[in-house]
Amino acid sequence: MEPRPLKSISCCPAPNIDLLADFITCLQYESGEIPWHQGGKTDPWDLVESAMGLNVGGRFHEAERAFDWMAANQNDNGSWFSSYIKGVPEDRTMETNMSAYIATGVFHTWLVRRDYAFLEKMWPCIERAIEFALSLQTERGEIYWAKSPEGNIDPMALLTGCSSIFMSLKCAISVAAILGRNVPEWENGFFRLGSTIQDNIHIYNISKSRFSMYWFYPILSGALTGDAAARRVEKYWKKYVVEEQGVRCVSDRPWITMAETSEFVLALNAMGNSKLARIVFSWIQERTFEDGTFWCGYTFPDMVIWPEEKISWTNGVVLMAADALYGLTPASTLFNHDAWDGALFKGIV
Repeated sequence: MEPRPLKSISCCPAPNIDLLADFITCLQYESGEIPWHQGGKTDPWDLVESAMGLNVGGRFHEAERAFDWMAANQNDNGSWFSSYIKGVPEDRTMETNMSAYIATGVFHTWLVRRDYAFLEKMWPCIERAIEFALSLQTERGEIYWAKSPEGNIDPMALLTGCSSIFMSLKCAISVAAILGRNVPEWENGFFRLGSTIQDNIHIYNISKSRFSMYWFYPILSGALTGDAAARRVEKYWKKYVVEEQGVRCVSDRPWITMAETSEFVLALNAMGNSKLARIVFSWIQERTFEDGTFWCGYTFPDMVIWPEEKISWTNGVVLMAADALYGLTPASTLFNHDAWDGALFKGIV
């Protein structure tokens, strides 16, 4: 297939959509598993991110194979292990945000394909995954991040992980509505979780605040919107953003990453600031290998590419950011706050 370039919008050049989707496809095993890179590990959250990138690129068969792998490897309690190597569990920790994210990927697929049979097929998988995540929810509303391989709960709630679960619960409840399922416990858990992020954000483990995801994930997920979102962006902009470079992975290291930059683009666009989102996205468009795939990250000011591997989910989220800015698919509004305020959250899509 001849690579399909896109026209630029305003100041923001566009990545080559087909090229990035083909790259992710080339990494995928026959089983449907998508590792981080050639010979690398697979984790469930990033596999779903790669599958959504495949959806944007129109690689529906490959995306569905990835979801089939997820269904086939789900644990009896609804979780997945934190990492695998060619289907063999490597880290047997069971993380709540990794497990719940299947709902976001499935709902994204629904928005692109409107395939009711696919929703029906994936519903048992979503149901078990959400029940696992909510089984670790506290009375106050936050959700602990993981169970150990021995089954012990780690009593620590992470703002980034809980924000991701917030998004996944929105998607799971929407899938339930489309399928005519009644899930009041999920709705209750969703609103309780949201209140901890909106009103009690101080309860979360702040040791992770050096990570930029801690900054923008409450906005990306839609837990913080409007003025609260704008204030959070402005308050920490200088801590995480390097002008004309991108977003640091961690605030105290000179390391720009394409995934965090692209996710921040999604967050800006979600809150309605598409102009700034395009500017930030334009900063990373030349951060590519000779084959056109995006670097994972680089250090500055020396401009050393690190790590050197070509990463599946990095290119997946670049595809999702391009979709949000260019409207490539019907899922381009997945994260948009205004869309969730309207019919999307009710499943009327």
